[in-house]
Amino acid sequence: MSGPPRGSVEGIRRKMRAVAAVLADKGASVHERGNAAALKQRLERRLAAAGEPEGDWSDAAFRLGRATRRLQRSTAPQAPKGDWTDHAQRLGKALRRGYRRLLSD
Repeated sequence: MSGPPRGSVEGIRRKMRAVAAVLADKGASVHERGNAAALKQRLERRLAAAGEPEGDWSDAAFRLGRATRRLQRSTAPQAPKGDWTDHAQRLGKALRRGYRRLLSD
């Protein structure tokens, strides 16, 4: 394999964990174990070619930004805009304001 590795170092490590899980699985066939061992050797070579990550402040800032972006995403689906509940909410607000004005006079 020539040239720089195409995937990120984290991606290679993630693949290595998956391959290790296949190798540790007692139910894996002989062929699956052979394929996993060959893939593990290739991934180890790619990981060695990638070298150690720089570990400077920009790596930490990048990971922190990614983590905060994941936290900001809501797991619940957003309500569609323009359905009947939007109109009912606006109507309720208008009636409430009008009722307050009527009582304040």
